[in-house]
Amino acid sequence: MKLSLCNEVIRGLDFSRQCALAAELGYEGLELAPFTLGDDAHRMSADRRAEIRRAASDAGIAVSGLHWLLVAPKELSITTADKAVWEQTVEVMRRLIGFCADLDGDYLVHGSPAQRKIGGEPDSKAAAERGIAAWASIAEDAARARVVYCIEPLARVETDFVNTLDEAAAIVRRIDSPAVRTMLDTSSAAQTETAPVDALVRRWLPTGLIAHVQLNDRNRQGPGQGEDRFAPVLKALTDCNYAGWLAMEPFQYRPDGPTSAARAIGYVQGLMEALA
Repeated sequence: MKLSLCNEVIRGLDFSRQCALAAELGYEGLELAPFTLGDDAHRMSADRRAEIRRAASDAGIAVSGLHWLLVAPKELSITTADKAVWEQTVEVMRRLIGFCADLDGDYLVHGSPAQRKIGGEPDSKAAAERGIAAWASIAEDAARARVVYCIEPLARVETDFVNTLDEAAAIVRRIDSPAVRTMLDTSSAAQTETAPVDALVRRWLPTGLIAHVQLNDRNRQGPGQGEDRFAPVLKALTDCNYAGWLAMEPFQYRPDGPTSAARAIGYVQGLMEALA
């Protein structure tokens, strides 16, 4: 398992320093939120993409993947009945797939809760179908780019569309592409699923449907900063031979971003050493 840091945790630093700090803390990768690189990261020039790759390479760190895909530009939605907005959203998704591939990333995580809500739509079933159609429409793009596009189940307090692994897995199976998978966010799972997170790992990882894991406490802080216990989760991942990325994704940075990043990796590395 390889440890990655979601870069918005330290977005107050310029990108070169983000790479350097993450590497100095022991992370092997940075998981990038495109909005931290500007409102039009999906249209970033080839020269700027090369600069990002070089900054990561110089620091000895990888760009593991992308997440928080649709924060910018504003007003995107995969569930909207507005055809122009829906088509613009899908185009941004396609361009971000290319962006991820250009940065040598392995995956994209489609969370973006505000951009997939169906509650404001007059026909919730039709809205959900539009969301599924958006994910299906980019499957071939992801396959050609050799990246995996992950549908992220999110807690009900964040969105009303795709809250559990069962729901995400049903969509993944319907799309039926090896380039579209789901993933496990431990905070959302702890808030929404009925089974313990380690049991979810043991149930779902052998199916091949989970392609990525993000670690965070249900209190929205980093692993080790709340009541959730991650030793059973890491044990389950180890027992199931998970060899992918583990991304630290706190949303509340106590006392600040760099300290939160340092505490998260220290806690997780300690647990992993105990399992070795």
